[in-house]
Amino acid sequence: MTSTDTLLNQRRLLADFGAEALQSDDLDKLLSTACQLVADALGTSRAKVFELQPAENRLFARAGIGWSSDIIGRLYLPATGRTSEVYALRVRQPVISCDVATEERFGIADFMKQEGIVSLANAPIFLPGGAIYGLLQVDDTTLRDFTDDDVQFLRIYCSLLGQVVDRLIKEKELRSSEEKFRMTVEAATDYAIFVTDPHGTITDWLPGAEAVFGWSADEAEGKPSSIIFTAEDRASGQPAREIETARRTGRADDVRDHLRKDGALIFIEGVTRARYDTTGRLIGFIKIGRDQTARRDADRRLVTLLEGIPQLVWRSEARGMWTWSSPQWQSYTGQTQEQSQELGWMDPVHPDDRAALREAWDAAHDRQELDIEFRIRRDSDGVYLWHHTRSRPVRNDAGDIVEWLGTSTDIQAMKELQERQEIMVAELQHRTRNLIGVVGSIASQTMAETGPTHDFLEKFSDRLSALSRVQGLLSRSGQQPITIRSLLEMELEAMGVGEAAPNILAGPVVRIRPTIVQTLALAFHELATNARKYGALSDRGGDLRVRWQVERSGSGSRLSLEWRETGIALAAPSSEVDGGYGRLLIEKALPYSLAARTSYDLGEDGLRCMIDLPLDRA
Repeated sequence: MTSTDTLLNQRRLLADFGAEALQSDDLDKLLSTACQLVADALGTSRAKVFELQPAENRLFARAGIGWSSDIIGRLYLPATGRTSEVYALRVRQPVISCDVATEERFGIADFMKQEGIVSLANAPIFLPGGAIYGLLQVDDTTLRDFTDDDVQFLRIYCSLLGQVVDRLIKEKELRSSEEKFRMTVEAATDYAIFVTDPHGTITDWLPGAEAVFGWSADEAEGKPSSIIFTAEDRASGQPAREIETARRTGRADDVRDHLRKDGALIFIEGVTRARYDTTGRLIGFIKIGRDQTARRDADRRLVTLLEGIPQLVWRSEARGMWTWSSPQWQSYTGQTQEQSQELGWMDPVHPDDRAALREAWDAAHDRQELDIEFRIRRDSDGVYLWHHTRSRPVRNDAGDIVEWLGTSTDIQAMKELQERQEIMVAELQHRTRNLIGVVGSIASQTMAETGPTHDFLEKFSDRLSALSRVQGLLSRSGQQPITIRSLLEMELEAMGVGEAAPNILAGPVVRIRPTIVQTLALAFHELATNARKYGALSDRGGDLRVRWQVERSGSGSRLSLEWRETGIALAAPSSEVDGGYGRLLIEKALPYSLAARTSYDLGEDGLRCMIDLPLDRA
């Protein structure tokens, strides 16, 4: 049993340690003091504290007395095995051994054997909550008779030590966190950041706050945080309401105009947050804000612009999920802002146009644009009017799509004009074909009266038919572009060999202007007619190939076309050889009207006709 003097000494040492713990903020120094006091209390000259390092699964000799510097601050022990230290951690209670030579529960670490340790007492140090911080170990090189009172003292001592260690660890973490916080906020000069006490008095005015508001730290610290509020907000009690909200809920949003030192108004998007110490006590507030004046002004200018243009303007997320519609849209459709959100804007769209509109939105991301025409109901009279809708993605600095901005333009008048134009063009083409028919009829009657004219009538009729076909092709040019291939296919079809066109024709897509279609079509007609009568398309057989390509040079792009008939000796009349209408058209008219280079070579084995013309004229 422990003597009364020993018990009194242990209690005195507990009191001394408590007093030391209240004053100390150095964990290593405190642990060394704890080792000295426990050694004095138990009458030994050796004691140490092992810190458990779970990540490395080891124990670290962090502090101690009576041990060399090779041990304290340097020694690591595995947190596994049969040592006395591991055993104490496993049973989670003080463990004593009055004679380690007779110990069967655990073994002794080699460094202890080398120092001649024969008696020891280990006590786990628990942090609040039950986690183990480490181990307090008292050693002796002589046999000791540790009593139950000694064990109870160690338990109380380690409990007190655990609470002090926990406080110091948290204070260190807090200081580290505050230092990191200060380094961060001092570097964030584009953010206005300052700290107040619980009453709203400024205690820390950081560089960002000075840059945004204009007051220096000397001018701002000690002043109420209300100095940055406008006179109207101060009169209405806004600063006090903001602090009270942050006190009650932990934060208060602050998005409004504020005041600079020079009296200028700036628009701040910010928040006030409550600050607490490690015990949960409110110690003040931190206010963080960013000057968004330029962005707010830009947004206002954009809204003014969008609301002033005649188009229906809107903003959307992917797949047509609208986030905003302009007053023009709301006035035209009768929808409210809320009704047009997400896919609500499709309600005024004509039911027959909705499926195509959804498909267009599905494809918009890959195409990087939305471009479609559909009908929208006008609220004033319920009439559906055609609109041309276009939208392109808006990207951030990283290139990511943040939204889509689009417009819908009324094209009803243009649609009606196009319809009238199509009717007029169709009527004009119809009358032109009728006129060609009348001309052909008059020519036939005249030739019938003047004598035998069969050859003339046949050629004249064929050429009028070619002109009629060209007029039909021109009448559709607004919907379908005219190309070299389409002209050639038209003539081959007229010769009755349209199904063979894929085998005859080869070349890229080359569009031509309507103004020169007629001349070029007549040239192809003459070539096809001669091939039907005398060449590769006649009953005598042969092979026709038409090839073309685009050649590019410094002076521009040119179309090079070859009409080649082989495998047959052409039976053309002398007029064709010497210079019939078709040959004159190719060799004279095309160079004159199209600046073309042409050749027309009739040989014993066939025909080779070359047409080379500038594409900028075609």
